[in-house]
Amino acid sequence: MEALYKLFSGLLLSLVGFFAPATPMILCTLSCIAIDFLSGVAADRAAARKEDRTWYFESAKAWRTVRKAALVVVALAMAWLIDCCILDFAELRVARLLAGFTCGVEVWSFLENAAQLSDAPVFEWLRRFVHRRIEQEVGDE
Repeated sequence: MEALYKLFSGLLLSLVGFFAPATPMILCTLSCIAIDFLSGVAADRAAARKEDRTWYFESAKAWRTVRKAALVVVALAMAWLIDCCILDFAELRVARLLAGFTCGVEVWSFLENAAQLSDAPVFEWLRRFVHRRIEQEVGDE
């Protein structure tokens, strides 16, 4: 039994060590997801308070965020494998593009939550500005 334990722990640590270079990118992406989740919970609570309704934490939304985070980690690991093991000669940086896209979506969602939380015009202006820039960039292609 001890030999089996050593085998599995060795395999697990080898796998962890293999993906170690991708860890900062994965942690940054998970941080964006966590910040968006927390701001979304706060915005939902603020909206409930404005509407004078009772607010409660929904575990279904939390589990949806956990599933999203797990799927993002798997997608980033797969993209990192493409970058370093399959197309290492091309320097495509697929994993970084995927992480950047994911973080961009989370920042967009954070801006929506911040606009709802604070009623500050700067967040609404930022949201509209980013929306216009995206339309301009996509419209050019």
